[in-house]
Amino acid sequence: MTDIPATTPSAPANRRDFLKTSAVGATAVALASQIATRAYAAADDTLRIGLVGCGGRGTGAAAQALSADKNTKLVAMADAFGDNIENSLKNLQSNDSFAGRITVDDAHKFTGFDGCKNMLAAGVDVILLCSPPHFRPEHMKLAVDAGVHMFVEKPIAVDAPGVRSVLETSKKAAERNLAVVSGLCWRYDYGMRATFEQIHQGTIGDIVAMQCSYDTRGLWRKPRKPEWSDMEWQVRNWLYFTWLSGDHGNEQAIHSLDKMAWAMKDVPPVVCSATGGRQVRVSPDFGNIYDHFAATYEYANGVKMFFRSRQQDGTQVDVSDHVLGTKGRADIFKHRIVDNEGKVIWKYEGPRNNMYQTEHDELFASIRKGQPINNGEYMCYSTMLALMCRMSAYTGQKITWEQAMNSQEVLGPKAYEWGPLPVEPVAMPGLTQFI
Repeated sequence: MTDIPATTPSAPANRRDFLKTSAVGATAVALASQIATRAYAAADDTLRIGLVGCGGRGTGAAAQALSADKNTKLVAMADAFGDNIENSLKNLQSNDSFAGRITVDDAHKFTGFDGCKNMLAAGVDVILLCSPPHFRPEHMKLAVDAGVHMFVEKPIAVDAPGVRSVLETSKKAAERNLAVVSGLCWRYDYGMRATFEQIHQGTIGDIVAMQCSYDTRGLWRKPRKPEWSDMEWQVRNWLYFTWLSGDHGNEQAIHSLDKMAWAMKDVPPVVCSATGGRQVRVSPDFGNIYDHFAATYEYANGVKMFFRSRQQDGTQVDVSDHVLGTKGRADIFKHRIVDNEGKVIWKYEGPRNNMYQTEHDELFASIRKGQPINNGEYMCYSTMLALMCRMSAYTGQKITWEQAMNSQEVLGPKAYEWGPLPVEPVAMPGLTQFI
């Protein structure tokens, strides 16, 4: 049994020390001076939070950030649409525990595709990046250039150029002592941590195969309104458009793939062969993503990983992960390992936690300690696992890791080139071929 205690933030550093640890050398001094004179600058050690992407997940992330560190304030919000900001703000303000710590005025509500850029110009210390995945690479780059710590929702990109961009940005964040905490939340679950620790210690022996499923029913959808442009309709329904979400294997089932990557200590596979299609969600209302995938990943040491995902109403739900070894097998969600005869040889009995909250607890604790967490590499590799599946399923070809990582396919224009809404979609070669 492995017990993993809850994280307790250390004593807060003062604001001057915090700013000095956000970068290095002469650049750090200049940056600290610049940040200290921005809007909402304070003489104490209050950390100013900005939220980008004010949907349900973004609102939840903001609440968790405010709960993680009592000396924080939500000072700015950005979203493509003003109504999302207002709904999110109303939701957060209804929580009495945040009284006096939500100070978002009209001047710090940023709408349009340049909202993140404008927010950073106004000044925050920690930014929560929760907009659709297409925008993540550019938003991360802007945040690192501004010297800001980040919580980054999954996935981190929708194509290989985006992944490579985030890899580079994450390296720069490490060089500048900036935190990058990933929204791949299962890595912050105590039971999961203990289970994978047992796998890495050899309790199941050498891994020989892995199997994961993310079979669910349908998700939310927003009916189109007459006044919406094509662009607004797509962005409001971003789940269903490959250029915005990367397809559902990337946007949702990445959690399963991330756990399999974790089991392999984030060593990437050699090749992926996948299939998939649109069997149920075939109307234009569902954009152009698939509703099911199945893939086999092969690793250099001979391990094979079998993955499937499905989003279809009326079907069986199966979200499960299994890792098979020479000495036994691990049921990941049950936090249990059995030997080859089926006898339970280990089961997690330690404390339980809210992994979403722990992400932020550990993020803010690391900032206060001057030892910021950086999840950049594994969040990029797990995203690429999902993109490999899509590439193989869409093309009907085996895709190697090198082919996937070096792909030049770009699914959409850079977010910052669009300007404010409304604007019609830019032509994207290949975007409609799967409708």
